[in-house]
Amino acid sequence: MGRVFLIGGGWEPQAAEAVYGPFLRAAGGSGAVGCLIIDEGDGAAQFARYEAVLRKVAPACEPVPLLVPIGGEFDVAALDEVAALLVCGGLTPAYQEALAKVLDRLPRVLGERGIPYAGFSAGAAVAAARAVVGGWLSDGVPVCPEDTGEDLDEIEVRPGLGLVPFAVDVHAAQWGTLPRMIDAVERSEAPSGVTIDENTLLEVHGQEARVSGLGQVRTVRRAADGGVLVRAYGAGESFTVG
Repeated sequence: MGRVFLIGGGWEPQAAEAVYGPFLRAAGGSGAVGCLIIDEGDGAAQFARYEAVLRKVAPACEPVPLLVPIGGEFDVAALDEVAALLVCGGLTPAYQEALAKVLDRLPRVLGERGIPYAGFSAGAAVAAARAVVGGWLSDGVPVCPEDTGEDLDEIEVRPGLGLVPFAVDVHAAQWGTLPRMIDAVERSEAPSGVTIDENTLLEVHGQEARVSGLGQVRTVRRAADGGVLVRAYGAGESFTVG
């Protein structure tokens, strides 16, 4: 895989260039950008939001709606007509289910064709090899707000696309999801993890990950004593993936 762009959610206009600019430049600044959206009945309206921000940052690009009905499956053939892929936000378990049958094929096609991948919120979570898709309880004990559960109770980690080796959680500062990632890593459900604030981008290229935008990214790694180590990175800072 080439560069992968992970966005923690958020719609702050002043962050648009920092959050989407690197992805759109990797796509050449023009051409078709496929926007994969799980359609819960408002797919067209959701697409319009992404289309507006993408065209604001790169006026020459051509956003294309790739709508999948909730409960449906994504057809990789849709990539034949796009130069870049943005997997959008919504119910994270539904995105994982829509991609479940193409977890091997989709990354291969992206790599073979040099198609940049960006994930917004749910799209960032499912980019991981081990995808934290939701939940707010750990063995019945609350670790984050119930509203962040994504219609799940117990924390759930499922197979993801494997575009990055660490698990990803989003809306970190805004929704209080860092404890969920800590729990997943402590339990060895994920080898390591990152949490990304809203209006924040984590760009991963090879072994380097770089932060831009308005918030922070926190890494969660296992410690020698069985606990975890958490470190925060702000805009302009980078760290080694591993």
